[in-house]
Amino acid sequence: MAKVIFNEDRCKGCGLCVTACPKGIVSLEKDKINAKGYHPAGVKEQDKCIGCASCALMCPDTVITVER
Repeated sequence: MAKVIFNEDRCKGCGLCVTACPKGIVSLEKDKINAKGYHPAGVKEQDKCIGCASCALMCPDTVITVER
């Protein structure tokens, strides 16, 4: 099973990873605000991740790490 790790404090909430995820499991955390004042991205259903790393490839700030 793949694991997606976000460095939430570096995320600027651009949403590119949200649109890149083919499974639709990445979303912006509307109930959290990071150190920069943005809603960071996160994964709600980690067990549905297929490890494709599309989210990490789209992230302009290299916030996302995918472990397979």
